[in-house]
Amino acid sequence: MSAETPSEADILRPINTLTKKWVALVAIAGLAFALFLVGWAYQLQKGLVVTGLGDWGSGGGVTWGVYIGAFIWWVGIAHGGIILSAAVRLLGMERYMPVARMAELLTLGGLSAAGFYILVHMGRPDRMVTSVISHYHITVHNSPLVWDVTVITAYFVLTATYLGLTIRYDIVRLRDDLPDILEPVYKILTFGYSEAEDEIIERMVWWIAAAIIIMAPLLLHGGVIPWLFSLLATYPIWDGGIQGPMFLAIALTSAISGVTIAAAAFTRAYDWHHIITRDIFRGLLLWLGFFSLMLLWFQLQTIINGVYFPGVAALEAAHGKLHAPLYMVSMGLVAGSLMYIFAQALRPELFTKTRAIITAFAVLTATLIEKVLFVVEGFLYVQFSMYSGVPGSYVPSLIEIASILGTIGMVALIFLFVSKMVPIVELHAIEHLRGDHDEHGSTEVEA
Repeated sequence: MSAETPSEADILRPINTLTKKWVALVAIAGLAFALFLVGWAYQLQKGLVVTGLGDWGSGGGVTWGVYIGAFIWWVGIAHGGIILSAAVRLLGMERYMPVARMAELLTLGGLSAAGFYILVHMGRPDRMVTSVISHYHITVHNSPLVWDVTVITAYFVLTATYLGLTIRYDIVRLRDDLPDILEPVYKILTFGYSEAEDEIIERMVWWIAAAIIIMAPLLLHGGVIPWLFSLLATYPIWDGGIQGPMFLAIALTSAISGVTIAAAAFTRAYDWHHIITRDIFRGLLLWLGFFSLMLLWFQLQTIINGVYFPGVAALEAAHGKLHAPLYMVSMGLVAGSLMYIFAQALRPELFTKTRAIITAFAVLTATLIEKVLFVVEGFLYVQFSMYSGVPGSYVPSLIEIASILGTIGMVALIFLFVSKMVPIVELHAIEHLRGDHDEHGSTEVEA
């Protein structure tokens, strides 16, 4: 345990300091997001024809590509993030409390990026109003895709409520050290606060966490979204009940990777090594190894079902997957990461934070590739052969690639700006760590 005692001043450091590195990161993230907005404006003017997407039939190719693949990726990161935060509170995993709020912010950022992709892929954003919202009472009964939008919206509201409830405690107790310029924001966040509510809020947060854990396999990334794909039996790659567990495993691996990267960035920037300790990073890495193993196992199940006495279309789809270089790269990244995680579990001296960050980046890259390929190959290998003789392929356009960098920049901006408004680490986490530190110190003195 570090000899330095965690304090309120530590978690206030991002709010009360402005560094050149922070400004540079805002500029880089803002530039990435702005470039995507420029590309999207061009797409709005010319239409989806400027992307690599195409119609079936005379157009060839696929109708879904990077946009939908990245949408699934971001939703997975978001849902995995809120599951991690809920597990910390519900299962008594106080060890990971310093990164719980980062997981919650990752959820809000991921859901924002996913929702943005829906607007981008619709071609005309006004269709969200004219076709979905204004006719919601009809479409919700007839369109599974509207259920998807409903679940995302519901979990955005749930996560925002979850985060808002825990922030009130922090703001009230740290208000004298927070910037006066944000006083209107703090007044809204703490409206009607009294100390008598603390115990009630704690129970409310516990029940919200319980609801999240219970609903994860039903409505989150293990439920609605994979179900939308697995319903389509004429698409062999999407067919089957394995999609629910697969999506959930990918969501959790992606979320753990994202939290690891965010935690490492804040730890290095604000010298939080005594708050987000080496043990936390190593614990996150071990959990990443467990869910990566599940991911590889579920992938193996899909391959076996596709090569061992399958239907003609399923056999073609499985062979197409196995002969796709990017798929092998994706699974290779996960397998290589898993080998390192197991190796450092056996020999702890192999663990370093730098290697943990590299592993997290590798897994995030792998899951993004896998989700895009999952969507694209679903269209390339179909059960019916109406368009089998039509030439066509899919190569992502620069606009689609820019969308990935742009949404990453958008999520980074959310982290950077929120860190200037409220503590990115909960005050409860500091109080818990300080209690452990004092108890450890007393034990040493008695010894």
